[in-house]
Amino acid sequence: MAELINITVGSLLDRQAEKVGEKEAVVYPELGLRWTYKEFQSVCNQAAKGLMRLGLDKGHHLSIWATNQPEWLITQFATGKMGAVLITVNTNYRTRELEYLLSQSDTETLILMEQVRGTSYVDMLFEICPELNTCAPGQLKSERLPRLKNVILLGEKRYPGMFLWKDMIEMGAEMTDEKLYARQQSLSPDDVINMQYTSGTTGFPKGVMLTHYNIVNNARNIAECMNLTPADRLCIPVPFFHCFGCVLGTLACASVGATMIPLTMFEPGAVLNAVEQEKCTGLHGVPTMFISELNHPDFANTDFSTLRTGIMAGSNCPIEVMRRVTGEMGITELTIAYGQTESSPVITQTKTDDPIEIRVATVGKRLPGVEVKIIDPQTGKEVPPGVQGELCTRGYHVMKGYYKMPEATAEAIDGEGWLHTGDLAVQDEQGYFKITGRLKDMIIRGGENIYPREIEEFLYTHPKILDVQIVGVPDEKYGEIPIAFVIKKEEVQLTEEEVINYCVNQIAKYKIPAQVIFLDQYPMTASGKIQKYKLREQYVNQFSKKQ
Repeated sequence: MAELINITVGSLLDRQAEKVGEKEAVVYPELGLRWTYKEFQSVCNQAAKGLMRLGLDKGHHLSIWATNQPEWLITQFATGKMGAVLITVNTNYRTRELEYLLSQSDTETLILMEQVRGTSYVDMLFEICPELNTCAPGQLKSERLPRLKNVILLGEKRYPGMFLWKDMIEMGAEMTDEKLYARQQSLSPDDVINMQYTSGTTGFPKGVMLTHYNIVNNARNIAECMNLTPADRLCIPVPFFHCFGCVLGTLACASVGATMIPLTMFEPGAVLNAVEQEKCTGLHGVPTMFISELNHPDFANTDFSTLRTGIMAGSNCPIEVMRRVTGEMGITELTIAYGQTESSPVITQTKTDDPIEIRVATVGKRLPGVEVKIIDPQTGKEVPPGVQGELCTRGYHVMKGYYKMPEATAEAIDGEGWLHTGDLAVQDEQGYFKITGRLKDMIIRGGENIYPREIEEFLYTHPKILDVQIVGVPDEKYGEIPIAFVIKKEEVQLTEEEVINYCVNQIAKYKIPAQVIFLDQYPMTASGKIQKYKLREQYVNQFSKKQ
């Protein structure tokens, strides 16, 4: 078992630079970029000093809005050294979501890409902060985002009011190594270092505060379940802005001195190339990613002989997909992990030597240092093995809380320190867990968590909508997709196209309902509660056949 250690993210990197300094730490096949652990440590130190020179102090909030760029990875470890809290921004966010996150998180510095897949991040930021047009870099005074001062752009083109990444790196030369060392020494493993936004049943995204202690120890336990060593080379095509990328991926590698092989964005052909070219021993992905790789034209001609392990997580893992991944890709030691952002994120995980039946049918056993119990949601009492209930967990991995949301924190973590996951589960006699459903109605679309209330809250702002219910329905490609059941206001005309167009550029594309169904009323309980499961059944029986 990986013993719990009291260490910061920055010191974890330093430890590996000392142990395996000449070994490759980071390889970007598509960019031709290679860093040893010593080189990567040096690059991260420069960035940390640059951030300090910009005026960022311990505990200041820095958001990053970018795909899996090298600068994202550098920022993860640079903040781990100089103590700013790294806030991860979903690359699918649009104007409304971005403004909410930057405002609620009290972000002082934003690092962003110019654009992704034709969507201009810069334009969206100028829409929220028109003051950038007339201010010097670092001098932003925004009416809508009063805390935001620094904007750092990843790219070469200069925009008003923004630093370039290279400016920040150059500024780091003015800061001494001694000052960085003193700052790093002043950090405590119990300091919050990472904040990830997750929506909840209230519909408003919540900033999950995670400490060095939370994520470093979780990463070490994850690496142990995979039997990761410095000899391993892990391909990471999952996004860094999720815990899957930045804890199960990069941090798990750094915890043992393994090589990180990230892809800037997921593309199945690029994954196959990276695995073969870099002789990867591990590969992460949500089920839809593995399905795309298995069905790619180059699959049959790809050499998978070096693959051994990896993690499939993010949504239910279909048995046929598991079998093909272990059989045809040779990932015989593939593991399954379960958890949530609030638990850093992994609570349970299968091990490399668990039989495939166990790895398909369960989400493994609890990680070392983690307590898990299944309770009756009505009484709160623990239930025996074989009985379904809500999965609760306690231990080193539980978040510090939701940022500036004490009531929501108290709702999630009870007085005895148990985090209530909202997931229904069953434990067997051997201590393996199966996830059987959700107390909440969360939808998992291809690994992306969608919270119906958030979309409902947004659609309630449409002038023609009286009521709306978002329900997850089965989908062959994504596992689940969101469907909107809408009741229109009286005597108005409203089309499906109008509703969907209303969402475009306001909420992330993956949250936009795949279909809009108009109803006169919803199925209700005697006490007046809407029965979403009946809407789901109605869709499966009636409406899905119309497609």
